[in-house]
Amino acid sequence: MRSLLFRETQPVDSERRWVKQNRNALRVGLGPDVLAAKGTMTSYLGDVAFHHEKSGSMGKLAKKVVTGEDVSLMRVSGQGQVWFAQNAGYVFTIDLENEGISLNFRNLLAFDATLTWDINRIKGAGIMAGNGLFNTTVGGTGTVGINSIGRPVVLDCSKAPVSVDPHSAVAWSANLAPTVNNSMNMSSMLRGGSGEAIQYVFHGPGFVVIQAYEWTAVQQAENKGKGAISGAINLFT
Repeated sequence: MRSLLFRETQPVDSERRWVKQNRNALRVGLGPDVLAAKGTMTSYLGDVAFHHEKSGSMGKLAKKVVTGEDVSLMRVSGQGQVWFAQNAGYVFTIDLENEGISLNFRNLLAFDATLTWDINRIKGAGIMAGNGLFNTTVGGTGTVGINSIGRPVVLDCSKAPVSVDPHSAVAWSANLAPTVNNSMNMSSMLRGGSGEAIQYVFHGPGFVVIQAYEWTAVQQAENKGKGAISGAINLFT
């Protein structure tokens, strides 16, 4: 049997631990453990195990309940190679050197288990669960694998303020502290709104990655987390 399928789709030959298989798939060599978003593993070779990764603290668990940020991770361990992908998105790796990146969890594929992570509220957003105003921050020294739906644009935020739709923001420098701009006014509300009422505004030394797609808001059950809000709200102040 002959086909270009067999010549152009073989596992990538590289000594690097983190490497792009192609524009839509990421291959990671195991040894050290990896934390990955659940549902992103597509295949693997070798002796590999997958286990649910606990939040690690009551604080993180409370934040997940209150914000609705679905940070569901699995620990990938063993010896072998694992391929990750999500929504046929474009795959990229970011090497952190004692620094951090803030990202939309739906754009996260995997990261070195030695890195730390947490859920953070965008300042000025208030408690707006399900509206994309909570992001996940990963920090330390190691590699993060992300994907972007469509080819992304990376903008420098140091020269002028950059406004971004929250559902299109993939990731940004963790040292940036975006504010939230609400452009909705009474006239616009009476006419049904523009659909672009809220934007993140970035300004400072750093970058923001924007995808050519807008995630739909995560729908949360009305009563989910209500009992935890009063006890956990101090986590975000």
